[in-house]
Amino acid sequence: MPDSPLSGPALLARIDALAAISAEPGRLSRLYLTPEHRRANDLVAAWMREAGMAVREDSLGNVIGRYEGDRPGLPALLIGSHLDTVRDAGKYDGMLGVLSGIAVVAELHAQGRRRPFAIEVIGFGDEEGTRFQSTLIGSRAIAGAFDPAVLDKRDADGVRLGDALAAFGKDPGAWATAAHDPAEVLAYAELHIEQGPVLESLDRAVGVVSAIAGATRLAVTVEGFAGHAGTVPMTLRRDALAAAAEMVLAVETLCSGRERLVGTVGRIEAAPGATNVIPGRVRFTIDLRADRDALRLERVAAVRAGLEAIAARRNVGIAFETLHESPAVACHPALMAQFAAAATALGLDAPELPSGAGHDAMAMAGLTDIAMLFVRCDRGISHNPAESITAADAEAGARVLARFVDHFQPASDRAP
Repeated sequence: MPDSPLSGPALLARIDALAAISAEPGRLSRLYLTPEHRRANDLVAAWMREAGMAVREDSLGNVIGRYEGDRPGLPALLIGSHLDTVRDAGKYDGMLGVLSGIAVVAELHAQGRRRPFAIEVIGFGDEEGTRFQSTLIGSRAIAGAFDPAVLDKRDADGVRLGDALAAFGKDPGAWATAAHDPAEVLAYAELHIEQGPVLESLDRAVGVVSAIAGATRLAVTVEGFAGHAGTVPMTLRRDALAAAAEMVLAVETLCSGRERLVGTVGRIEAAPGATNVIPGRVRFTIDLRADRDALRLERVAAVRAGLEAIAARRNVGIAFETLHESPAVACHPALMAQFAAAATALGLDAPELPSGAGHDAMAMAGLTDIAMLFVRCDRGISHNPAESITAADAEAGARVLARFVDHFQPASDRAP
């Protein structure tokens, strides 16, 4: 059906048009509350209206299209993802989910069909947190979990978030009006590229997400003693970098061999940082994630104990700082089953897999039941201009989402 809004070429053409809205020529960078955000919202709003939706923009800059059910005012199934990007981004992260949601509604509208519930498609203004270093701003606001202290955060140019909202045409004091009433929401569904290589390794176009991993981020400071590189014997050194090197490998060992758990040292800095000076102080980060909180917390404790043992043996000091702590978020089993059934009906095998990356669904879980569908991406590359999917996979994902919507049943405790 080449004329269907759900067709892969149609979806990719719109993704290309949206990806052309960028602050930097030759690469995609679209940050929250910028002129590029305004242009993206306006383009997406036009597509929503074309699909038969009534469109509004809330107090935090989320763009929302509403397609009424078979009678006005019914509770809604929410479908969404984000429109902001990291710097030098790929063009499918976030955008594929928003445009697939619009395509599903466009198909219903073209057929003159309504469901026994409303559908709201949401383009969240900020998920990445690139500009103000506070992630999930848009989805937290809709879920009723926005922290007004975030309004005082500033970007790299010193612009306050509240002032950026005002410049965007919003009243910063009206932030609470973005929150949805839980009684008016049936569930939240998000289609997203996998951002990992599992589906490709299994040769599957789509997968059903079981949970979004919880994460612990630590900063580790190792204190040794700086000295002359030529005069201090190896046996008398308290080399902070050599100790940290052993610790980095220990993190790898302690986080290996356990299913659905990963640990990463992503940054390391040594001081004083001179070629002919033994490093006296090192700071590095640890990012540890798992879809089960008990496993994550047990491994955090094991990593801390293991690194403390290395520090004691090497006669260096060690200190830990917790930078971030977020619990795992489970997808609702009934909604997972509906996504799996939709895929099966279309002749697709959709394996279950966890998400190691964070998504707007994490915040939306505070409002309603959530479900996610992953779409295969080339080599699992994301947050990178090399991010890529095929038209066939884009269409497969959109058609599974459409069938999910067509047969959607809210969990029993949320049934209208």
